[in-house]
Amino acid sequence: MKQKKTFSNWLTERYLLIIRNEENFAEKRFLGFTYAKFLLFSFLLFLVLLVVSLFLSRTLLEKWFDPRHAQIEANKKLYVLSLQIDSLEQEMERKDQFISLFRGFLTGNVDSARIDSFRQGSPLQNSQYQIDLSTDPIDSQIRQEFEMTEPSLNLNTSSASDLQEMFLFAPISGLISRKYDVKEGHFGVDIVSKKNEPVMSVASGTVILSSWTQDSGYVIAIQHSSNLISVYKHNAELLKKTGSFVDGGDVIAIIGNTGELTDGPHLHFELWYNGNAVNPEDFISF
Repeated sequence: MKQKKTFSNWLTERYLLIIRNEENFAEKRFLGFTYAKFLLFSFLLFLVLLVVSLFLSRTLLEKWFDPRHAQIEANKKLYVLSLQIDSLEQEMERKDQFISLFRGFLTGNVDSARIDSFRQGSPLQNSQYQIDLSTDPIDSQIRQEFEMTEPSLNLNTSSASDLQEMFLFAPISGLISRKYDVKEGHFGVDIVSKKNEPVMSVASGTVILSSWTQDSGYVIAIQHSSNLISVYKHNAELLKKTGSFVDGGDVIAIIGNTGELTDGPHLHFELWYNGNAVNPEDFISF
């Protein structure tokens, strides 16, 4: 009677795999094995393939096997863009503060609290510091006192080297009747020219002020690139409004004799770089 095999006998029973030549039946190779070794080898091979597959799915093949990969990458890009937007918003807010402060300086509606807030980088509340750009007359005594008693603007009489590379148009052709002199509170040059001569923008930019002041008459100021601002005073007529974009050489006003601080038809022209007054003759040939 044939003895029935048990499971352990089936696992440990040895077998011999022989490879023969088909023509002469010569033995080429042989391999001895048991089912236990075969199952163990198969299990180890399965584990290796599983580990390799998981590694590839988490690295090289992640974008094909992981459905969350696209969402994760999108979230990363969104986070970077959010940081960039925050930086741009802070920069825009900083420039708006600078323009608002400069407008206040031109019109005389400025105080030390606004200057300190701008230096410290804290935001200015529009409701608290609303600039009035209407055509109502403004007391010239306020601006005179401000110019005499407010040294914190750090007016710089030295040339700005970065501006040497910029090409600036002459705002008008004429003779300089009064030169730039910070000690006398004269932050620009006075240019005498023909009657009704057009005044041109020295470079491309955006008009940030187009209004009337009692001491300077019709005033227009333009924000250019590289934190450069040009100011044109005592005009007979303004041809551009606040917010308008102008190119270099565009006509923006007509020469005149408006305002209290003038004694004849001329253009008072100022250049401001990074909040500091600079001598226009260092950069423009009149």
